[in-house]
Amino acid sequence: MLSLILFITFRLLFSGQELSEIISDLRDADMKWVAVGAAMSFATVAGEAVIIRYLLKKLGQRRRFHKCLKYSFIGFFFSFITPSASGGQPAQMYYMKKDDISIGYSTLIMLLITIAYKSVLIILGGVSLLFFHSTLSSYTDDFTWLIVLGFTLNILFIAALMVIFHRPVWARKIGIKLINLLVKIHIIRPNNRTKYREKVIHICDTYAMGADYVKKNRSVVLKVFVLTALQRLSLFLVTWCVYRSYGLNGLDVFEITALQIIIGVAVEMLPLPGAAGISEGCFLLTFTKVFGEELVRPALLISRGLSYYLILITGGIVTFAAHTMLSFRDKRSEMPHE
Repeated sequence: MLSLILFITFRLLFSGQELSEIISDLRDADMKWVAVGAAMSFATVAGEAVIIRYLLKKLGQRRRFHKCLKYSFIGFFFSFITPSASGGQPAQMYYMKKDDISIGYSTLIMLLITIAYKSVLIILGGVSLLFFHSTLSSYTDDFTWLIVLGFTLNILFIAALMVIFHRPVWARKIGIKLINLLVKIHIIRPNNRTKYREKVIHICDTYAMGADYVKKNRSVVLKVFVLTALQRLSLFLVTWCVYRSYGLNGLDVFEITALQIIIGVAVEMLPLPGAAGISEGCFLLTFTKVFGEELVRPALLISRGLSYYLILITGGIVTFAAHTMLSFRDKRSEMPHE
């Protein structure tokens, strides 16, 4: 599905433009700034690794940084290839379990990261609207409806998390009633009712555990939020690095970053792998006036290349290596000992 979306996207975006012209414009970019952009992308992945390691340490589960970096790359890889980034955290929890980290600990860590990740995006989006409203209005007017939808979906998602977090009993009752309704209207099969009820109960119990941890460790949660803000800003700064690589300076770093944050708000909750297609479209709608008709497509290639494809490819390599090593380790453990 991802391959098809990407193929259609780039066919539409680059139709009617000579490949030689695009390559020429790509070469005009200052590689020093492109390297800084690559470093920002890596900092995004490393930032999550720092958060995972910090939380593991607080839970009494010390792990070396390279292990946590592995979990982070695996999470980004599966998030980028699954709709709404749904595959990232289950994959991370699987590999943590293989490294003798209990499901209870990994679930709590993923829960805290999810809440911080979504909340920070909305906070950054709100700050961007507050301080750069005129700039955002000038450059994102063509998809205001998508920005409104993005804010709405993200806020509803966070609100749902908070209900489960602070009122797990309420959430459990609502979840069970919803399952009964879905069975009644034949969306869920009657023989799957018990399975889904157990899932709802497990999720609510997990969130209750998370709520208890947050109440007792508010300083830890605050640090996670700060680290998450730095992590997310690292990725949003990639576009500014591309902007500087072409020697442009009409907008400052805060304005460029605010524009990229708003694109993030608009597309993150959409059920597309890596928000592929829609991200490219929003980039063109927003940054054509910023980069100009001639440079906007090469800028798009570099920006998405650094913030998405570089992480995707590196994450794929790390995931393949981790899976290979895990398979080798499992085979060795199954071999009879003399």
